[in-house]
Order: sequence, then structure tokens, then C-alpha cells
Amino acid sequence: MFQFENFDAFIAMGGHGPYVWGAYGLSLAIMAWLALAPLRRQRVLLATLRQRIQAQGQRGKG
Repeated sequence: MFQFENFDAFIAMGGHGPYVWGAYGLSLAIMAWLALAPLRRQRVLLATLRQRIQAQGQRGKG
């Protein structure tokens, strides 16, 4: 059922391991960035909006 004789052979993948695992790693990094970048942008945007609202409030009081 399992195509490789042991775990080391699975990691080596017949000599193609560095390419295969490098491709998986790069894909995982890109997918993580695509998931996390909008969250970071949202946090920055909300902080900027809070600052603007507070600045407008300060102008209204003065």
C-alpha cells in the first residue's frame, strides 16, 4: 500500500526530495502569506481609522 520502503526513502523520493519538499515549503509559505497579509492590513487600517476618529474628536472639543 505504501510506495516507499521506509521514511527515509519517502523523504528522499528517489532523489527528487529536495525539489518536492522545496515546492511544498514554498507553496505553504505563499498560502500562509495570502491568509495573513489581509489580517495585518486590516489591523493597520483599523488603527489608522481610530487615530483619525480621535483626532477629529480632539478638534471638536477645542
